[in-house]
Amino acid sequence: MATAPASSMPPVPSTAEYGGDEVSALVLDPGYSTTRAGFAGEDVPKSVVPTYYGKHGSESSKFKLFFGDNSIHNPAADFYIHNPMSSDSTVEDWEVAKQLWEYSIVSRLTGQRPGDPSKNGLNDAQEGDVKMEDVEEFERPLAESPLLMTEPAWNPPKSREKAIEIAMEEWGAPAFFMVKDGVSAAFSAGKPTALVIDIGAATTKVTPVVDGIVLKKGVQKSPFAGNFVSQQIRNIFSTSQPTVPLVPHYMVQAKVPVDAGQPSQATYKSFANPPPDSFRRLQEDRVLLEFKESVVQVWPGGSRFNEDQVRQSGVGGRPFEMPDGWNQVFGPERFKATEGLFDAKQAVPGPEGSSDNRPKPDQTIPAMIQNALAAVDVDSKPHMLNNVVVTGSSSLLYGFTDRINAELQALFPSPRVRLSAPSNTAERKFAPWIGGSILASLGSFHQMWVSKSEFAEHGRYELLFSRFSYGIITHV
Repeated sequence: MATAPASSMPPVPSTAEYGGDEVSALVLDPGYSTTRAGFAGEDVPKSVVPTYYGKHGSESSKFKLFFGDNSIHNPAADFYIHNPMSSDSTVEDWEVAKQLWEYSIVSRLTGQRPGDPSKNGLNDAQEGDVKMEDVEEFERPLAESPLLMTEPAWNPPKSREKAIEIAMEEWGAPAFFMVKDGVSAAFSAGKPTALVIDIGAATTKVTPVVDGIVLKKGVQKSPFAGNFVSQQIRNIFSTSQPTVPLVPHYMVQAKVPVDAGQPSQATYKSFANPPPDSFRRLQEDRVLLEFKESVVQVWPGGSRFNEDQVRQSGVGGRPFEMPDGWNQVFGPERFKATEGLFDAKQAVPGPEGSSDNRPKPDQTIPAMIQNALAAVDVDSKPHMLNNVVVTGSSSLLYGFTDRINAELQALFPSPRVRLSAPSNTAERKFAPWIGGSILASLGSFHQMWVSKSEFAEHGRYELLFSRFSYGIITHV
């Protein structure tokens, strides 16, 4: 059990300074696909907004940003879709990320803080500049709410420093803390020691957690996750004979029923100035998400996937209708989209001439599990195999946990392999946020908060190493 040196642990601030029963802390869990925010102690985040944002305008000086589901799905010329996060869930564009996070909190949780009418300058008769320091302090969005924020295990110190600066200096949070998403996911399952397998939209990560501390040398990550499955579906559609049309909803004016496999007879919308490719890509991904949720299935394992054998076994198909009315019953091919996550050789290549991003053997889920456990102490490995936590929205694909269990049994034949994968969709999708919600609501977590006075005394750089470098669960 790791603890901070006594000399580096500052006095614990009073509860009234940053929380208590009457003040609810906020929990922020940024991700590549969505950003989750909500009040500590609640079961699920009340604010779940897309991390994608819209950028409208043809000149940089005239760009306007749009956040939220109601804003980014309206087709328009010069309406570009971007993402402030990189594919490994670290921030690339801090200015936009700050606005997005503030939107997720203010628009859904706290509301806009009103300015002080006595200090807004409108009632002053005197000439000259108005002093805005007090006004800014009054209007800061988190002036009354401590903030706990999750981060990936590989988040660089500069990014953590920037997050502290935003929370404490720009938002005015009375207290702040950052927790590794692997630790909070393990805590959501009630496990201080666990092997956390998180399959999100852009990243698959395997994180060994021992006594609430991430073993960084064992952390494995791969860019092949939910978005890779979507690309595999695109490859399947484009290489099928005939090809499967992928038409997003916004392009369809009207449709009529047609028989399975027959060409669509829909009426399509025409645009004098069509939306950019980035907008269409996002809308196509929404259709692919529907396809993944209703059609795609993970091969249960136990033997190598063989499409011909599956077809001969008489496995039933699943129907799917595209937004323009084209429909088909998908048989064994529905298993192919996810096989590349487990066997690099099974990844579906794209059409000739397309960029083909396929995983390497060490980027498959079984290989990452094996490499993560290889870095774990021999005495901890059995305990970890008995506490495997599966989380992430892409882990909800039908049959995914059965395949993980089969792969684990093949790698480590033992009756002690045990998976924790909640059947509740929200608990699986929001596990890091839920773990953070539990942590921030605990009275024993009181000592972990970094207070505003402590931040003012020590500064963000020193806090990176004196307060954010130690375990969580072992202290609470």
